[in-house]
Amino acid sequence: MNIKQDLRLLAYILAFIAFLMLIPTSMAYNHGESQALIGFEYAYLAIALFCSFVAIFTWGHKDKKLGTRDGYLFVTFSWVLGAAFSSIPLLVSGSYPDYASAYFEVMSGYTTTGATVLTQIEDNPMSILFWRSATNWLGGMGIVVLFVALIPKIGAGGNRLVGAESVGPTKDKLTPKIQNTAMILWGIYVGFSVLETIMLLFGGVTLYEAVTVTFSTMAAAGFCVKNSSIGTFDSAYIDIVVTVFMLIGGANFALYYKAMTGKIKSVLRDGELRTYVSIFSICTLLVAGYLTYKGVYSNFLTALRYSAFQNASIITTTGFATANYCLWPTFTQMILLLLFFVGGCAGSAGGGIKVVRILVAIKAGLAHIKQRIYPNGVFPVKIGKNVVEESVILSVSGFIAIYVATGLIGAALISLSGSDMMTSFSASFLCLGNIGIGFSQVGPTGNFAFFPSSIKWVCSFLMLCGRLELYTVFALFTKFFWRP
Repeated sequence: MNIKQDLRLLAYILAFIAFLMLIPTSMAYNHGESQALIGFEYAYLAIALFCSFVAIFTWGHKDKKLGTRDGYLFVTFSWVLGAAFSSIPLLVSGSYPDYASAYFEVMSGYTTTGATVLTQIEDNPMSILFWRSATNWLGGMGIVVLFVALIPKIGAGGNRLVGAESVGPTKDKLTPKIQNTAMILWGIYVGFSVLETIMLLFGGVTLYEAVTVTFSTMAAAGFCVKNSSIGTFDSAYIDIVVTVFMLIGGANFALYYKAMTGKIKSVLRDGELRTYVSIFSICTLLVAGYLTYKGVYSNFLTALRYSAFQNASIITTTGFATANYCLWPTFTQMILLLLFFVGGCAGSAGGGIKVVRILVAIKAGLAHIKQRIYPNGVFPVKIGKNVVEESVILSVSGFIAIYVATGLIGAALISLSGSDMMTSFSASFLCLGNIGIGFSQVGPTGNFAFFPSSIKWVCSFLMLCGRLELYTVFALFTKFFWRP
């Protein structure tokens, strides 16, 4: 591994994060938020010291080649150190009681989880809340993908960096050069963000509210500057806009590029997209119908509004809420719980297992059943018109097994805090799936403030594993990773 080059790139990315902090820093200065301003200054100082150390340690080093292991190491530590330095303003501002809480919050932001330890969100400085929401947006398309898009001359190493951050069963390289692909993806991401912000402004919210809601919506995250999340606005128009853009954020961004280049038929034939839309539509109608039947809402249209919002929020792993669904009938809660294990599409801002993996696993299972009945038959697994290779099926099976095992181990560790089984279970899987809201004490009206620091560190690790899709992080804990 090229450790010195890895450190140099880490210093670059931290300097880039410091540059992005200028916006909330200026907000802290303009609004007279002196303690928050000191927090940002401390963050700048810490990053400057780290970058100075790296500059001295790597002085004269000319080897810029990056291997696969360099990609895994750099990407994992980009998120770990990015959260470590970005959490300094939150701690120094006095908004968070300890460093574990501040780190948890920022890791939740960068990984687009949206889980929080704040109880009275609106009592905190605007600059801190803005920075907190900005970490959502930066993490949505990926910190490293943005880094590769903006920093020239990374060369072939960019492929390994993006590949380590954007792990998945399928890869969409839109152009021959990875930097151009990263620029296209971020361009689409920014374009949708601007569009949503404008549409939210038509709903009567302030620019500050529109921008921060957009940050979390497009990133399929969940932070909001209001105590009651999107429910604070009590607006059907806002709910519809946010629902639509949550679904946009949960789809594969490569498909938008294909649509822009005239490949509409290819987009409409995409097996994962069709499954994603079908799951959302069926679950939304089932929940809306049952809520109407049980009299939770007075009419079907009102039930449809809340059902669509909450189903979109869970399947895209955004984590917004407009209603306390823990008070809904058990059947509707079960549907939402099942969506915990679906997630967005591959190549989206959403987390979770991903629709394509669920689709591959189900079709592989059906093919195996047919194989047992007709031993001499050949039953290929197809997604759309594309045949899925055996290596991909094996990778998907392994991922789902490790995902479930990690979530269950996480739940066991969280239960050591004394929390009940549903709280422990949903806290673990909402962190691993980067969903943000769960059930019981971590439901739409709860938060993570009551957990001890040790559990917050466990949850931070689960969020990191989920965002980098397990393999990138877990590879660092194997013996063969560190062998020469």
